[in-house]
Amino acid sequence: MNKCILLVDDSASMRGITRLMLEQAGFGVVEAVNGLDALAKLDRNHFDLLITDLSMPQMDGLTLLRRVKAQQRHQALPVLLLTTESAVARKEEARRAGARAWMTKPIAPAELLDVVNRYCPRTVTP
Repeated sequence: MNKCILLVDDSASMRGITRLMLEQAGFGVVEAVNGLDALAKLDRNHFDLLITDLSMPQMDGLTLLRRVKAQQRHQALPVLLLTTESAVARKEEARRAGARAWMTKPIAPAELLDVVNRYCPRTVTP
């Protein structure tokens, strides 16, 4: 069974590009347009990894991260922030909130897959 990733970004083009990279590598991907949409999808589905943008309307990625980690059933879910922000203070704040990795856009496919595979290794089937 393929690992499933919840991809959260308010930019449709960014979601599309990232989704294509992940699907070509064999991952299943479900998209969400903001943190509120992501929380609703997390309530209804199982995900192996959460990738979220930081700056989004309605609920930003840091608030989403805190809400996810506050739920017992999602505390072990690895979270990767994929954002245009690069401020050290924000990275530290995200790390303290439970983020496993922080990547700055634009991202090369090989770099993204390296990080994704570190936190969400694919199951190899014979």
